[in-house]
Amino acid sequence: MNPAAPLSPRLVLGSTSRYRAELLRRLTTDFEQCAPGTDESALAGETPVARALRLAIAKAEAAADGQQGALVIGSDQVAELDGLILDKPGTAARAHAQLTACSGREVHFHTALCLLDTRSGHRHTHVDHTHVRFRTLSAAEITRYIEREQPLDCAGSFKCEGLGISLFEAIDNRDPSALIGLPLIALARLLREAGIELP
Repeated sequence: MNPAAPLSPRLVLGSTSRYRAELLRRLTTDFEQCAPGTDESALAGETPVARALRLAIAKAEAAADGQQGALVIGSDQVAELDGLILDKPGTAARAHAQLTACSGREVHFHTALCLLDTRSGHRHTHVDHTHVRFRTLSAAEITRYIEREQPLDCAGSFKCEGLGISLFEAIDNRDPSALIGLPLIALARLLREAGIELP
């Protein structure tokens, strides 16, 4: 399928993330983006995997409100270090603290996906798991990286599709797109099951 070819039913990405939009464009350019406006606060006692899945479903359901004849995509990613969630840092100081904590360690990323079919009300979910091993980083390397790439809106404080790849020893996963924020292998499968011809 030509990525510019129209899809039926309509495809809606329940996210304003430029990273997820860039990933979805690998499959098609014919989609809408909708801000889900979801509260992303953690729940007491919630595991990182459960949080990622709950938020992916919540984003799809919020973006599906009022949508007719659409497939709505919700996705969320949670980074975990020793059972603790690493949120988006927001500031350079917090990014520096996160990367210092990750230095020489393995961080787990759980990327959840929900495809909600507004024609039937059915929702299909998937969670992808990625293990990232950081090399031992000096304070100067961390500072340089943050200044150059400004990864303040990224869980784990890096962009693996950019200079962040230089921080790692290894990445272990089934789908490299999942670490950026949208597992395309699983999404393509769910879209095919929903009647979309890919490729």
